[in-house]
Amino acid sequence: DIIVCVKDKKRGSRVTMGSTFFNKMDGNLIDEWRPLLRVLHLGGSGDAFAQRGAAYCLAHILMTGCPSQPFAIDRSYRINHSSVEEPLQALISWITSQLQSSGSSSLSLVTPTLTGLMSCPEARMAFANSGGIGYLSRHLRNGTKGTKNSASVQQLYELSFCVWALTYECNSSASIRATFARDNAVHSLVDLVSSAPREKVVRVALSALRSLAQCNSDVSPMPSSKKEVTGSTFLIDMIGCGLIKYVDQMKERQWTDPDIVADLDVLHKLLHDNFKEMSRWDVYLAEVQSGSLEWGFLHTEKFFKENAKNFEGPDGDFFVVKLLVALTTSNDEEVQAIACYDIGEFVRHYPNGRAIARSLGAKDIVMKLVDHPNKELQRHALTAVSKMMVQNWASVH
Repeated sequence: DIIVCVKDKKRGSRVTMGSTFFNKMDGNLIDEWRPLLRVLHLGGSGDAFAQRGAAYCLAHILMTGCPSQPFAIDRSYRINHSSVEEPLQALISWITSQLQSSGSSSLSLVTPTLTGLMSCPEARMAFANSGGIGYLSRHLRNGTKGTKNSASVQQLYELSFCVWALTYECNSSASIRATFARDNAVHSLVDLVSSAPREKVVRVALSALRSLAQCNSDVSPMPSSKKEVTGSTFLIDMIGCGLIKYVDQMKERQWTDPDIVADLDVLHKLLHDNFKEMSRWDVYLAEVQSGSLEWGFLHTEKFFKENAKNFEGPDGDFFVVKLLVALTTSNDEEVQAIACYDIGEFVRHYPNGRAIARSLGAKDIVMKLVDHPNKELQRHALTAVSKMMVQNWASVH
């Protein structure tokens, strides 16, 4: 209560977070923060309420010493910013350790603190560099599945808010843009939009997607040895995840929130402009890489006849076929069925496709799905295996 009271004091007050927890002589953080960290590290033997409160209080103490915060800018009081670096990293390490758990109880321990930290650029950078984006993405994906231990609607809102806040570092940090791309954050956000758990969750998810779509590398380009990641990269991911369809549908609805309307307008234009510049193969590749396969014109005999050669890949390693083989083990049965169909069509239309698919382990993996309880998946798996075994499928078919 004392820390919360001090935190809410107006600027100009004699008693502030800075004057209470930082030494007036050298500006260093005083050791009174350490008992709070000890409470966090009690683990399962600790009281959850006490841990949640200790984390929240510690976060606000440490943020006071960050260069970007108002108190640090006040020249009348000197603060040694380096004195908060180690404890801030210790707090963030504790948060990420909690996020490694899939349970919603662990989320309730850290979300109040994490949402508070997101107002501080230094904390955002430290959290992102500790793997935080990946943990948030995983919890958002699990939350849309509606499992027993998945996040609540309020927790989904808080987690998506944190992702949105982290997108503000994309323009200034190439590594954070690369992390967003690597950790499939777009996929998680599109799943949120499509499942639409609550309007407030959709609003924040759309804002995060818009921010990613508009980010650039002007200030912080990637090293020359690495592929550049910009808004165009994320737009391709969004198209691959089917966001165009969801945005088109949402624009038909009457929204009372002007932020949602504005985000939909921007995303609609960016997505459609980008889509016009993409070939059918580009769209297919984006879809396969996203892991969000849906039946449509990309999964037809005509498409495979026209694009069989593209499956070789620029390096001749058939990496797209490898991705399809991996997708046959997806948790989504429709994705598994489409992957089986695509593998079968590749075998039919690519010269020596049977040998290539079998060398990549496709036959053994797909064979396991022949007895799957889902009849549709079973049918596509059986057909794919047959195409890999029969020399002239057209004559049999």
